[in-house]
Amino acid sequence: MKAISMGKELMSNCKKTILKNMLVDMIVATVLAAAILFFIRPTIVNGESMANTLHNGDYLIMARQAYSKHDPEKGDIVIIQSTLTDCESGKDKFIVKRIVGVPGDIIAIRNNTLYLNNQKYIEEYTKDGVTPAVDIPGDGSSVAVPESCYYVLGDNRCNSIDSRSRDVGFINRSDIKGKVVVRLYPFSKIRSF
Repeated sequence: MKAISMGKELMSNCKKTILKNMLVDMIVATVLAAAILFFIRPTIVNGESMANTLHNGDYLIMARQAYSKHDPEKGDIVIIQSTLTDCESGKDKFIVKRIVGVPGDIIAIRNNTLYLNNQKYIEEYTKDGVTPAVDIPGDGSSVAVPESCYYVLGDNRCNSIDSRSRDVGFINRSDIKGKVVVRLYPFSKIRSF
């Protein structure tokens, strides 16, 4: 009888130890996941505005703290909280664009060509090699990028709603949520930026 009682006590202690270990593992996993998500955020591209660099369905990793110690730079691909409305959710949507102009830069578009600070801006990554004018600036005119703002464009300029449109306009520094650092999927196109 004493052996059975000891066996039950041993089983009870084993169950407690297993439950305690599971609880500790769950807490550690939750804290680790929260810490990782504080620094990075997975994002999926929706649309073709960044083709040929990024495509619909590409799985990206964004560094949320990329600009905690320095400002965004020309050429960075960033995730932006826009004022455009997502048709499905009705909420403001995130967009992926490339920074072309930083505070103080002069942006001009003439004859489908982008000029930055009165010099033709050479970009190897654009899909069609042209930048049609829309609203900001209009064809043949120029505009200065305001303080604490950025001018962003999609790489597929013929199919991108970006800073050229009044619907997006200049991007406030606070609306840049992070820098795209890696494309993880499709696996055949893994790349860092």
